[in-house]
Amino acid sequence: MAPAADREGYWGSPTSTLEMLFISNANIFFSVLPPWNTVSNLIFILPPIYGAIQTYKDGLEKRYLAAYLCLTAVGLGSWCFHMTLKYEMQLLDELPMIYSCCVFVYCLYECFKYKNTVNYPLLFVLITYSVVVSIVYLNLKEPVFHQVMYGTLVSIIVLRSVYIVLWVYPWLRGLGYTSLTVFLMGFFLWNVDNIFCDKLRALREKMPPVVGAVTQFHAWWHILTGLGSYLHILLSLYTRTLFLKHRPKVK
Repeated sequence: MAPAADREGYWGSPTSTLEMLFISNANIFFSVLPPWNTVSNLIFILPPIYGAIQTYKDGLEKRYLAAYLCLTAVGLGSWCFHMTLKYEMQLLDELPMIYSCCVFVYCLYECFKYKNTVNYPLLFVLITYSVVVSIVYLNLKEPVFHQVMYGTLVSIIVLRSVYIVLWVYPWLRGLGYTSLTVFLMGFFLWNVDNIFCDKLRALREKMPPVVGAVTQFHAWWHILTGLGSYLHILLSLYTRTLFLKHRPKVK
């Protein structure tokens, strides 16, 4: 697939395999300040770092620490990718998305297990999935493959979350539905930006800078999906906490 753009930016010619028209935003500001698609990744970085610190201080299970740190890794990778538009940085953005979702899946499916137990079969399946996806994607270099594999994991997460809030802990519906709604809003705006990117870019050129910034839908995709993912970790953590409160401890 052709490189993402044919114009050279501050970091050199883009080498990304993604056909992203929104990257004009990135090249304009490289020598002055990070573009909106870069700084919007702070939502993936700062709240999860706080969550990881609190998880460590409270002595919670390490899988939740891993979930927060994986989300931070996604934000750092996405920051580097949108700042440089290099293929290597693209991998730092996309592959951690797969790994973090695998951690989320493990957390959700281990919510109703006794403390200090490890589900080795599930770990094996998720690690194998991550390795296979990584190897195939590195050789195939097809973004659609990554999107399908990522979407598969997201679908599993959504179905498991819906099961929890509908039939297990209905009082968590507010948090569960908020997480899902925020994430889907981001997904919707991401598609709008992909489909109408040319028109939106032309429209922004006629708008005041502030209005143009607000219509950076790819940046909103980062903000909303980052927030939705953070809320999802809280949903998983609260579900786990409720279960442990009502189950005898295992020595």
